[in-house]
Amino acid sequence: MTMQDPLADALTRVRNAQRAKIVEVKMPASKTRVNVIRVLKEEGYIEDYSVSEDSKPELTVQLKYHHGKPVIEEIQRISRPGFRQYSGADDIPYVKGGLGVVILSTNKGVMTDRAARAANVGGELLCSVF
Repeated sequence: MTMQDPLADALTRVRNAQRAKIVEVKMPASKTRVNVIRVLKEEGYIEDYSVSEDSKPELTVQLKYHHGKPVIEEIQRISRPGFRQYSGADDIPYVKGGLGVVILSTNKGVMTDRAARAANVGGELLCSVF
């Protein structure tokens, strides 16, 4: 059976692993998943990630904790396969008054809401992280 929303699956794996206080989570790799995880690392939400170079690449994510509490308090999928949500540069939403980030897929690559506003580009709203 094929997976309908691989990115939602990846976010759910991260969310569940953080709730269970698991340090490392593995999932099948894809370009979108790797790019979203890369942005999470750049923003400091995860420790590190790696991609295996096998016939079926696997993405391994090392999660980050601060004083025993997960760094990611909330991670949600915004745009879904049945209901895509796009936003222009001026209409990108803020998460918790700017404390969190929205990850977007733009024509200049996957980036945060701050980077998209600075580059004056909009795109598909993939997920929000706080």
